[in-house]
Amino acid sequence: MGFTEKQEGLVKESWEVLKQDIPHFSLRFFSLILEIAPGAKNMFSFLRESEEIPQNNPKLKAHAVKVFKMTCESAIQLREKGEVVVADTTLKYLGTVHVKSGVKDPHFEVVKEALLRTIEEAIGEEKWNEEMKNAWGEAYDQLAEAIKAEMKNHHDETA
Repeated sequence: MGFTEKQEGLVKESWEVLKQDIPHFSLRFFSLILEIAPGAKNMFSFLRESEEIPQNNPKLKAHAVKVFKMTCESAIQLREKGEVVVADTTLKYLGTVHVKSGVKDPHFEVVKEALLRTIEEAIGEEKWNEEMKNAWGEAYDQLAEAIKAEMKNHHDETA
């Protein structure tokens, strides 16, 4: 069946809401990641040195924006191409960085849960539904699979 036009529309519509207050939602996103998996803090270079999430950390905000935006772009690509296509250099970089940070499959699930909860809070209960959750979830899953494949390539190249 593929990713539908409606699913793409749901992702784009909620992304517009997120963009209205990126600093707030970025902070919320990372707070949720650490609430779900406190040990994940040391995987983020910009959080390692601090005892709390720095409110005005530009690297934290930039990282959250990348995750939100890449997931949104994944939704658009799924609709247009039936798959997620990330530029080779970007994908290689993402694979390498995730391997160096010690990212494993369960970490992707933590980020997914935090992402979905952040979006749910951003758009509110009246707009959040199973369809919206599935659209973002599918877009994220496809992006995560592309990164995991590149992580495996990185392992194979360095083995």
